[in-house]
Amino acid sequence: MPHPTPWIGFERLVDLLQDRRVVVLSGAGISTESGIPDYRGPETREKEHTPIQYQEFIDEPDTRRHYWARSAVGWPTFDAAQPNDGHRALAALEDAGVVSGIITQNVDRLHHAAGSERVVELHGALAEVRCLDCDTLSSRRTLQKRLMRLNPGWREQAVDLAPDGDADLPRSATRSFRVPSCRACGGTLKPHVVFFGENTAPDRVDRAWSLLSESDALLVTGSSLTVYSGYRFVRQAALNDQPVGIVNLGDTRGTPQATVQVDGKTGEILPQLARALGAFFPSSRKPSRVSA
Repeated sequence: MPHPTPWIGFERLVDLLQDRRVVVLSGAGISTESGIPDYRGPETREKEHTPIQYQEFIDEPDTRRHYWARSAVGWPTFDAAQPNDGHRALAALEDAGVVSGIITQNVDRLHHAAGSERVVELHGALAEVRCLDCDTLSSRRTLQKRLMRLNPGWREQAVDLAPDGDADLPRSATRSFRVPSCRACGGTLKPHVVFFGENTAPDRVDRAWSLLSESDALLVTGSSLTVYSGYRFVRQAALNDQPVGIVNLGDTRGTPQATVQVDGKTGEILPQLARALGAFFPSSRKPSRVSA
Protein backbone atom coordinates (compact mmCIF):
# COMPACT_ATOMS: atom_id res chain seq x y z
CA MET A 1 0.00 0.00 0.00
CA PRO A 2 1.29 3.53 -0.74
CA HIS A 3 2.46 5.54 2.23
CA PRO A 4 -0.06 8.17 3.37
CA THR A 5 0.83 11.82 2.87
CA PRO A 6 2.21 13.70 4.56
CA TRP A 7 4.71 11.15 5.90
CA ILE A 8 5.98 11.48 9.43
CA GLY A 9 8.80 14.00 9.26
CA PHE A 10 8.14 15.03 5.66
CA GLU A 11 7.35 18.67 6.42
CA ARG A 12 10.42 18.85 8.65
CA LEU A 13 12.51 17.52 5.78
CA VAL A 14 11.13 20.19 3.45
CA ASP A 15 11.95 22.89 6.01
CA LEU A 16 15.42 21.42 6.50
CA LEU A 17 16.32 21.57 2.81
CA GLN A 18 14.54 24.82 1.94
CA ASP A 19 16.96 27.49 0.66
CA ARG A 20 19.97 25.20 1.09
CA ARG A 21 22.39 23.68 -1.41
CA VAL A 22 21.91 19.95 -1.00
CA VAL A 23 24.30 17.14 -1.86
CA VAL A 24 22.67 13.72 -2.21
CA LEU A 25 24.13 10.38 -1.15
CA SER A 26 22.18 7.63 -2.91
CA GLY A 27 22.18 3.89 -2.31
CA ALA A 28 20.70 0.71 -3.70
CA GLY A 29 17.27 1.45 -2.25
CA ILE A 30 16.60 4.08 -4.91
CA SER A 31 17.14 1.51 -7.68
CA THR A 32 15.13 -1.39 -6.27
CA GLU A 33 12.01 0.26 -7.69
CA SER A 34 13.67 -0.05 -11.11
CA GLY A 35 13.92 -3.81 -10.62
CA ILE A 36 17.54 -3.98 -9.47
CA PRO A 37 17.93 -6.14 -6.33
CA ASP A 38 19.94 -4.83 -3.38
CA TYR A 39 22.08 -6.53 -0.76
CA ARG A 40 20.51 -5.26 2.46
CA GLY A 41 17.01 -3.93 1.80
CA PRO A 42 13.95 -5.13 3.72
CA GLU A 43 12.97 -7.51 0.93
CA THR A 44 16.43 -9.08 0.58
CA ARG A 45 17.53 -9.52 4.19
CA GLU A 46 16.39 -13.13 4.26
CA LYS A 47 18.19 -14.06 1.05
CA GLU A 48 21.72 -15.40 1.05
CA HIS A 49 23.98 -13.92 -1.61
CA THR A 50 27.72 -13.79 -1.09
CA PRO A 51 29.39 -11.31 -3.45
CA ILE A 52 32.75 -12.25 -4.95
CA GLN A 53 35.62 -10.68 -3.07
CA TYR A 54 38.24 -8.56 -4.83
CA GLN A 55 41.26 -10.67 -3.88
CA GLU A 56 39.51 -13.85 -4.97
CA PHE A 57 38.77 -12.31 -8.36
CA ILE A 58 42.40 -11.21 -8.77
CA ASP A 59 44.04 -14.45 -7.59
CA GLU A 60 41.73 -17.21 -8.78
CA PRO A 61 40.94 -17.88 -12.48
CA ASP A 62 38.06 -20.17 -11.45
CA THR A 63 36.49 -17.33 -9.46
CA ARG A 64 36.82 -14.95 -12.40
CA ARG A 65 35.17 -17.48 -14.69
CA HIS A 66 32.38 -18.00 -12.16
CA TYR A 67 31.82 -14.25 -11.88
CA TRP A 68 31.59 -13.67 -15.64
CA ALA A 69 29.31 -16.70 -16.09
CA ARG A 70 26.87 -15.29 -13.53
CA SER A 71 27.21 -11.78 -14.92
CA ALA A 72 26.46 -12.97 -18.46
CA VAL A 73 23.06 -14.16 -17.25
CA GLY A 74 22.23 -11.15 -15.07
CA TRP A 75 23.55 -8.36 -17.30
CA PRO A 76 20.70 -8.10 -19.88
CA THR A 77 18.07 -7.45 -17.20
CA PHE A 78 20.36 -5.06 -15.34
CA ASP A 79 21.19 -3.16 -18.54
CA ALA A 80 17.50 -2.86 -19.46
CA ALA A 81 16.56 -1.18 -16.15
CA GLN A 82 15.09 2.32 -16.46
CA PRO A 83 15.17 5.21 -13.97
CA ASN A 84 12.15 5.57 -11.72
CA ASP A 85 10.43 8.60 -10.19
CA GLY A 86 13.04 8.79 -7.43
CA HIS A 87 15.86 9.23 -9.93
CA ARG A 88 13.82 11.69 -11.99
CA ALA A 89 12.93 13.75 -8.92
CA LEU A 90 16.61 14.20 -8.03
CA ALA A 91 17.32 15.29 -11.61
CA ALA A 92 14.48 17.82 -11.33
CA LEU A 93 15.94 19.11 -8.06
CA GLU A 94 19.31 19.56 -9.76
CA ASP A 95 17.59 21.45 -12.59
CA ALA A 96 16.00 23.71 -9.99
CA GLY A 97 19.34 24.44 -8.33
CA VAL A 98 18.44 22.68 -5.08
CA VAL A 99 20.69 19.65 -5.51
CA SER A 100 24.33 20.56 -6.11
CA GLY A 101 25.37 17.00 -6.97
CA ILE A 102 24.91 13.31 -6.26
CA ILE A 103 27.35 10.92 -4.62
CA THR A 104 26.06 7.49 -5.55
CA GLN A 105 27.04 4.09 -4.22
CA ASN A 106 25.17 2.51 -7.14
CA VAL A 107 26.82 1.15 -10.27
CA ASP A 108 23.77 1.26 -12.58
CA ARG A 109 24.06 4.78 -14.09
CA LEU A 110 20.34 5.35 -13.62
CA HIS A 111 20.99 8.84 -12.25
CA HIS A 112 22.61 9.75 -15.57
CA ALA A 113 19.76 8.15 -17.50
CA ALA A 114 17.27 10.24 -15.50
CA GLY A 115 19.07 13.47 -16.43
CA SER A 116 21.34 14.19 -13.45
CA GLU A 117 24.58 15.75 -14.60
CA ARG A 118 26.84 16.14 -11.58
CA VAL A 119 27.23 12.57 -10.36
CA VAL A 120 30.17 10.99 -8.54
CA GLU A 121 30.09 7.21 -9.02
CA LEU A 122 31.78 6.23 -5.79
CA HIS A 123 31.93 2.54 -6.69
CA GLY A 124 32.30 2.84 -10.46
CA ALA A 125 29.88 1.65 -13.14
CA LEU A 126 29.08 -1.77 -14.57
CA ALA A 127 28.74 -0.20 -18.02
CA GLU A 128 32.55 -0.23 -18.24
CA VAL A 129 35.12 -3.02 -18.18
CA ARG A 130 38.79 -2.44 -17.29
CA CYS A 131 41.80 -4.51 -18.27
CA LEU A 132 43.89 -5.32 -15.21
CA ASP A 133 47.04 -5.47 -17.35
CA CYS A 134 46.91 -2.43 -19.69
CA ASP A 135 44.15 -0.40 -17.94
CA THR A 136 42.12 -0.05 -21.16
CA LEU A 137 38.42 0.71 -20.62
CA SER A 138 35.84 -0.95 -22.84
CA SER A 139 32.08 -1.38 -23.05
CA ARG A 140 30.25 -3.99 -21.00
CA ARG A 141 27.60 -4.23 -23.72
CA THR A 142 30.28 -5.11 -26.25
CA LEU A 143 31.74 -7.68 -23.88
CA GLN A 144 28.28 -9.25 -23.51
CA LYS A 145 28.22 -9.95 -27.25
CA ARG A 146 31.64 -11.60 -26.99
CA LEU A 147 30.53 -13.67 -23.99
CA MET A 148 27.45 -14.89 -25.85
CA ARG A 149 29.45 -15.79 -28.98
CA LEU A 150 31.82 -17.88 -26.88
CA ASN A 151 29.01 -19.41 -24.79
CA PRO A 152 25.91 -19.81 -27.00
CA GLY A 153 22.69 -20.46 -25.11
CA TRP A 154 24.12 -19.29 -21.79
CA ARG A 155 21.39 -16.68 -21.20
CA GLU A 156 18.81 -19.43 -20.99
CA GLN A 157 20.24 -20.65 -17.68
CA ALA A 158 17.45 -20.79 -15.05
CA VAL A 159 18.62 -18.63 -12.15
CA ASP A 160 17.54 -15.90 -9.77
CA LEU A 161 18.82 -12.39 -10.39
CA ALA A 162 21.15 -10.97 -7.76
CA PRO A 163 22.47 -7.46 -6.96
CA ASP A 164 24.74 -5.50 -9.29
CA GLY A 165 23.94 -7.32 -12.52
CA ASP A 166 24.81 -10.70 -11.04
CA ALA A 167 22.87 -13.96 -10.98
CA ASP A 168 22.87 -17.03 -8.74
CA LEU A 169 24.56 -20.06 -10.29
CA PRO A 170 26.35 -22.98 -8.63
CA ARG A 171 30.05 -23.27 -9.38
CA SER A 172 29.48 -26.72 -10.81
CA ALA A 173 27.45 -25.11 -13.61
CA THR A 174 30.12 -22.59 -14.64
CA ARG A 175 33.21 -24.75 -15.08
CA SER A 176 32.87 -24.89 -18.86
CA PHE A 177 32.24 -21.14 -19.28
CA ARG A 178 34.69 -19.35 -21.58
CA VAL A 179 35.91 -15.84 -20.75
CA PRO A 180 37.38 -13.53 -23.41
CA SER A 181 40.53 -11.55 -22.77
CA CYS A 182 41.34 -7.89 -23.41
CA ARG A 183 41.31 -7.08 -27.12
CA ALA A 184 44.11 -4.56 -26.68
CA CYS A 185 46.68 -6.73 -24.88
CA GLY A 186 45.18 -10.13 -24.13
CA GLY A 187 45.02 -9.33 -20.43
CA THR A 188 42.48 -10.05 -17.69
CA LEU A 189 39.16 -8.16 -17.71
CA LYS A 190 37.37 -6.88 -14.60
CA PRO A 191 34.15 -4.86 -14.30
CA HIS A 192 35.04 -1.24 -13.60
CA VAL A 193 33.43 -1.31 -10.17
CA VAL A 194 34.69 -1.57 -6.61
CA PHE A 195 34.43 -5.15 -5.38
CA PHE A 196 34.01 -6.06 -1.72
CA GLY A 197 37.46 -5.81 -0.15
CA GLU A 198 38.70 -3.35 -2.78
CA ASN A 199 39.60 0.28 -2.11
CA THR A 200 37.59 3.08 -3.72
CA ALA A 201 39.54 5.13 -6.25
CA PRO A 202 41.03 8.21 -4.49
CA ASP A 203 39.97 10.63 -7.24
CA ARG A 204 36.31 9.62 -6.82
CA VAL A 205 36.53 10.04 -3.07
CA ASP A 206 38.13 13.48 -3.48
CA ARG A 207 35.34 14.63 -5.81
CA ALA A 208 32.75 13.35 -3.35
CA TRP A 209 34.36 15.28 -0.48
CA SER A 210 34.37 18.40 -2.66
CA LEU A 211 30.64 18.05 -3.29
CA LEU A 212 30.01 17.74 0.44
CA SER A 213 32.20 20.70 1.35
CA GLU A 214 30.45 23.07 -1.06
CA SER A 215 26.95 22.09 0.10
CA ASP A 216 24.84 23.21 3.05
CA ALA A 217 23.06 19.92 3.76
CA LEU A 218 23.27 16.19 3.03
CA LEU A 219 20.30 14.14 1.85
CA VAL A 220 20.65 10.35 2.04
CA THR A 221 18.27 8.44 -0.25
CA GLY A 222 17.80 4.69 -0.24
CA SER A 223 20.85 3.60 1.73
CA SER A 224 21.21 1.59 4.92
CA LEU A 225 24.68 3.17 5.26
CA THR A 226 26.03 -0.19 6.40
CA VAL A 227 29.14 0.20 4.24
CA TYR A 228 31.59 2.75 5.62
CA SER A 229 32.39 4.23 2.19
CA GLY A 230 28.97 5.90 2.29
CA TYR A 231 28.51 6.31 6.03
CA ARG A 232 31.67 8.43 6.37
CA PHE A 233 29.94 11.30 4.53
CA VAL A 234 27.15 11.30 7.11
CA ARG A 235 29.70 11.33 9.92
CA GLN A 236 31.60 14.21 8.35
CA ALA A 237 28.45 16.21 7.68
CA ALA A 238 27.49 15.86 11.34
CA LEU A 239 30.99 17.00 12.37
CA ASN A 240 30.64 19.98 10.01
CA ASP A 241 27.26 20.89 11.55
CA GLN A 242 25.67 20.28 8.15
CA PRO A 243 22.10 19.00 8.66
CA VAL A 244 21.46 15.45 7.47
CA GLY A 245 18.13 14.29 6.06
CA ILE A 246 17.42 10.63 5.31
CA VAL A 247 14.74 9.06 3.10
CA ASN A 248 14.83 5.29 3.47
CA LEU A 249 12.74 2.23 4.24
CA GLY A 250 13.77 1.48 7.82
CA ASP A 251 16.50 2.74 10.10
CA THR A 252 20.06 3.19 8.93
CA ARG A 253 23.53 3.28 10.42
CA GLY A 254 23.33 7.08 10.12
CA THR A 255 19.95 7.47 11.81
CA PRO A 256 21.55 8.74 15.07
CA GLN A 257 23.27 11.55 13.12
CA ALA A 258 20.16 12.49 11.12
CA THR A 259 18.40 15.78 11.73
CA VAL A 260 15.24 14.25 10.26
CA GLN A 261 14.39 10.90 8.70
CA VAL A 262 11.38 9.98 6.58
CA ASP A 263 10.55 6.28 6.39
CA GLY A 264 9.26 5.30 2.97
CA LYS A 265 10.02 4.51 -0.65
CA THR A 266 12.21 7.03 -2.45
CA GLY A 267 10.08 6.73 -5.59
CA GLU A 268 7.09 8.05 -3.64
CA ILE A 269 8.70 10.59 -1.31
CA LEU A 270 11.29 12.26 -3.57
CA PRO A 271 8.76 13.46 -6.20
CA GLN A 272 6.71 15.10 -3.44
CA LEU A 273 9.89 16.61 -2.04
CA ALA A 274 10.81 17.99 -5.46
CA ARG A 275 7.41 19.66 -5.82
CA ALA A 276 7.54 21.05 -2.27
CA LEU A 277 10.95 22.60 -2.95
CA GLY A 278 9.80 24.28 -6.15
CA ALA A 279 11.23 21.85 -8.71
CA PHE A 280 9.19 20.98 -11.77
CA PHE A 281 8.23 17.30 -11.68
CA PRO A 282 7.88 15.32 -13.88
CA SER A 283 11.16 16.66 -15.21
CA SER A 284 11.09 18.45 -18.56
CA ARG A 285 14.00 16.27 -19.60
CA LYS A 286 13.20 13.07 -21.42
CA PRO A 287 15.14 10.24 -19.77
CA SER A 288 17.40 8.33 -22.12
CA ARG A 289 19.65 5.34 -21.89
CA VAL A 290 23.31 6.08 -21.28
CA SER A 291 25.52 4.62 -23.95
CA ALA A 292 28.34 2.45 -22.71
